[in-house]
Amino acid sequence: MDLSNLKPAKGSTKREKRIGRGQGSGHGGTSTRGHKGAKSRSGYSKKLGYEGGQMSLVRRVPKFGFKNFNRVEYKGINLDILQQLAEKKGLSVITLEVLRENGCSSKNDRIKILGRGELKAKLDVTVHGYSATAKKAIEELGGVANTL
Repeated sequence: MDLSNLKPAKGSTKREKRIGRGQGSGHGGTSTRGHKGAKSRSGYSKKLGYEGGQMSLVRRVPKFGFKNFNRVEYKGINLDILQQLAEKKGLSVITLEVLRENGCSSKNDRIKILGRGELKAKLDVTVHGYSATAKKAIEELGGVANTL
């Protein structure tokens, strides 16, 4: 066996169905579309979500709730993550750039420090927001919690 005589396994490939190429092909005439009706015409496409006249799912399911399009989404980072960063990298100042470089956030994330975990290092933190417990924990150790 070599590259010159490779071929697919028997029965693994099928010939393309050549539609609308005359009666001799076996798929001439109506071109496998049946007789008459919208589905036999060119340009036919059924509407998205159409269920043959049955009330569509979109209309059966009730609408509820409220989406506030002015909502500001924050990425939460906990105190234990800050503590790990401070220990590993020997940091005393934490900014958005530091968090991005260490993979804690993405480019356009707004960051909020949350209060899970224990903080032992004195840190100067500059981010978009703080929970009350996080701000208290940072300031108790003599650190500074700056808001952007």
